[in-house]
Amino acid sequence: MKKISSIITFPFLLFTLFSCSSDDKNDAVLVDDIATIRSEYAPDKRVALFDVSAYRIKNNYTLYGESNLPEAVTALRERLTAEGIEFVDDIKILPEEDLKDKTFGLVTISVANLRSNPKHSAELGTQATLGTPVKIIKKDGSWSLIQTPDQYLSWVDDGGIVAMNAADYQHWKDAQKIIYTKISGNTYTMPDENSQVVSDIVAGGILELLVTDEDEESDFFMVKYPDGREAYVAKTEASWYREWLATAEPSQENLVATSKQLMGVPYLWGGTSTKGVDCSGFTKTIYFLNGMIIPRDASQQVHTGELIDTKENFKKLLPGDLLFFGKPATDDKTEIVVHVGMWIGNNEFIHSSGQVHISSMDKKADNYDEANHDRFLRAKRVAKSTVGALVNLKQTPVFND
Repeated sequence: MKKISSIITFPFLLFTLFSCSSDDKNDAVLVDDIATIRSEYAPDKRVALFDVSAYRIKNNYTLYGESNLPEAVTALRERLTAEGIEFVDDIKILPEEDLKDKTFGLVTISVANLRSNPKHSAELGTQATLGTPVKIIKKDGSWSLIQTPDQYLSWVDDGGIVAMNAADYQHWKDAQKIIYTKISGNTYTMPDENSQVVSDIVAGGILELLVTDEDEESDFFMVKYPDGREAYVAKTEASWYREWLATAEPSQENLVATSKQLMGVPYLWGGTSTKGVDCSGFTKTIYFLNGMIIPRDASQQVHTGELIDTKENFKKLLPGDLLFFGKPATDDKTEIVVHVGMWIGNNEFIHSSGQVHISSMDKKADNYDEANHDRFLRAKRVAKSTVGALVNLKQTPVFND
């Protein structure tokens, strides 16, 4: 084996006894360049992958690692070339070649648990509901690294998604669909709620609609799962996706009504479905069920929407505004956002903490939340905003073309 005389990793330089001091300047420049590109193209590793480092054997540099941002890798190459630093490029551009053409996927169970690492014991990072389209980045055994429509990167086991090529994915996008609108329920093998259950299903689940002549008179939609299973869904519990989308509106009334339907849903770290939600998963679910995809975490959601003046004791807030809580920035520490809730009016907000419940900012109220009142940071108006990583489903065809 060749002996490596120095290894460069971000953000530190690690030197062995064989390091050459004459190359120290280039070592530092290279590390700074990698850090600069990472900061510019992938400042949030939750939504962008730029895992790039370098090592030196004598005077020869090799870049290695992986990224799903080819433009970032190109920018790094050009930067190093302009600075006269010679290097061997061993960076893997994702999606990985072993996937061949199956870089698209659909969630095929009611709620897929998406984890921080490819194992069931890893932290639950987020969830994705039935019919959610994902990008497949790479494989690790029976696990896939995927990116959801909110750009979140996480791992899912093979039981949670179906991989497909571009043609099959386009066929699915072109197909008629239904969206499940009840908080939770089941699909059935026959157009009869007394027949065998195919699976459970939660609000926001999307299935391909199989249209037949007899369906016109039926009380059930005949549907198909991404993995090919066929089932029936009660029409009283679902809607044609296009009809639902046409009327979906993140209005004050709709957001409050949706949030109250989730009262009592248990807190679940990483949860973003009606089976269980964490604080930001709750606000994310409320907005999705009204036609908007907002970022996954509270520390991401806080960078969306319009800032609302709260100096006059919350008088300018409107139902649907998001309230953020945490620790403010100091001279030596950055701000930390740890919690989010949604304003519903009457000095109250609804949030997931222990379970979904309503708290008050009014010190005289029985449900006054002193702890959150004291750590309140600011409020943002997300509904109908275009500021930040927000997706309006009417304008962006995530589930249809």
